[in-house]
Amino acid sequence: MRWKKTLTMVEAHAEGEVGRIVTSVVNDIPGETMLEKMNYINQVDDSLRRFLVFEPRGYAQMSTNLIFEPIHKKADIGFLILQGDKAHAMSGSNSICLVTVLLETGRIEMSEPETIVTLDTPAGLVRAVASCKNGKCERVTLDMTPSYADQLDRIIEVEGLGEVKVDIAFGGIFYALIDPAQFDLKILPENARQLVSIGTRIHRAVNSQLDIRHPKLEDLKGISYTMFVGHDPDGVMKGATILPPGRIDRSPCGTGNSARLAVMEARGQVEVGQSLKARSIIDSEFQVEIVAKKTIAGKSGILPRVSGRGWIHGIHQVGIDPSDPYPLGYKVSDCWGDAFDLLSK
Repeated sequence: MRWKKTLTMVEAHAEGEVGRIVTSVVNDIPGETMLEKMNYINQVDDSLRRFLVFEPRGYAQMSTNLIFEPIHKKADIGFLILQGDKAHAMSGSNSICLVTVLLETGRIEMSEPETIVTLDTPAGLVRAVASCKNGKCERVTLDMTPSYADQLDRIIEVEGLGEVKVDIAFGGIFYALIDPAQFDLKILPENARQLVSIGTRIHRAVNSQLDIRHPKLEDLKGISYTMFVGHDPDGVMKGATILPPGRIDRSPCGTGNSARLAVMEARGQVEVGQSLKARSIIDSEFQVEIVAKKTIAGKSGILPRVSGRGWIHGIHQVGIDPSDPYPLGYKVSDCWGDAFDLLSK
């Protein structure tokens, strides 16, 4: 074996959504902040993302997380989320995977019954409180980044669908929230392909028709994902986040539910301190709540909290032989979905 690059990763999942953690600290991505480092990957050189995320070293149904020495003096560690389309600013499920891996592998010392880990992300600091017992990280509770409803009840024109109503909200990244009843669909595993097809079409339309930008973080603009939002028959919130180029988040989605809580609060549908369950398309659950109200550059917003569980399920290495013809990997629409136009160029 004559690999010229070798990386070790720990695989974990948070309520069903896989988040791989590269165990070595990344030192060669320029940037004075985590946001600048994310922008460097997305705008200058995304070869590491492609190497790790795409086949044959990666696969569609997962994210890969890079760890960094923290830039913010109050943080314990920095991290970036790499997905099929680009690097992202924040993810609740990946934060849960990261904290679980850091504590259970001894990268950060575990204290029982609680360990506090502060994450440096492009969207800001995220405080994670891990509930620990007998060497196991049993649950991670995240104080998410300030979130807000940006545009409510917007009507957009979508190819093949006509007029569609969406809510635009920020939960660490921007979302278009969609009621699937508009298409006579429910959030069920057997409807996943239809939800993905509709979600990616709405994604294109939203970013071409609406002006969406964060009032303080200028580089955060346009939606990253669409999310279908509904309820199960027992009244519990249910959601399905569509990730380009065409898959569904297996977890309930931390940033998506932060955005959803912001919209619900703007409509008077939830109160501060009210704890709610949020289910995924595979019926896994997060606990979510609003900790407090928060003004964000003049916009009325919230401080959301998300809680879920993570499990380590694998450790492996990836590398590349100098003669390998696929150093940047490849993707095929049978597994990845066909919305390749939504990927970073």
